[in-house]
Amino acid sequence: MKTMSFLKTVMRQGMKVLPFYLFTFLLLSACQQQNDGKCHIEGVVNGEQFEGKRIFVVPLYGPKTAEYVDSMEITDGKFHFTKDFTKDTVKLYQIILDYHYRMGVQPLLIVGEPGTIKVTIDSISHAVGTPQNDSLEQWKARAEIHNMQMAKMRKNIKDLKMQGDSVQAKYIQQRADSFHLVHKNYTRRMAENLKEGVLHTFLKQMYPLTYKRKMPDGSVKTFNADTNEEIPE
Repeated sequence: MKTMSFLKTVMRQGMKVLPFYLFTFLLLSACQQQNDGKCHIEGVVNGEQFEGKRIFVVPLYGPKTAEYVDSMEITDGKFHFTKDFTKDTVKLYQIILDYHYRMGVQPLLIVGEPGTIKVTIDSISHAVGTPQNDSLEQWKARAEIHNMQMAKMRKNIKDLKMQGDSVQAKYIQQRADSFHLVHKNYTRRMAENLKEGVLHTFLKQMYPLTYKRKMPDGSVKTFNADTNEEIPE
């Protein structure tokens, strides 16, 4: 960061202050500091009530012991974590507040990959700044809309059934099924477009195209996950 401050001073005063080759060296050095192969999580937490509270970075899968979990106190509404990763150790994490203070705050799923991840913790939390986290944020925005609409339709179906209107309830259920299928296919396409990486794997596993079921006679059959129809072997 000192290099960046010095570099800004040089830029304000003009390149004549330093020989061009030295100016170029400092510029490259500053860029390398911003791309040091580490994961920098720079976050803000909206709400004065969270000042001094602890926030955690927890692996989504695997052990959640002190060896694998990072935490720090929120200071001036901000927090920062730095983690070392190689390509083979990139994984999914959740950023969560101390469990005493999580009510009304959305846990945030992130991909711990090299780069700077800008995080906002709020009733709807966000993370952007690296390739997989930008894609994850795009998917989450669609998922939020999907979940809200599905919740409305489920409530509508429940109310209609209580009123004895099974015909209209069935119609709304068909609309809900179609709406959900659109979301599933969007998720599958995004996974396919990503081609590789932990986000690709996470999305691909969310809505598999098929599933297997063990039958009463002990045999195992494959079914279409969308229609529940058997797929002949």
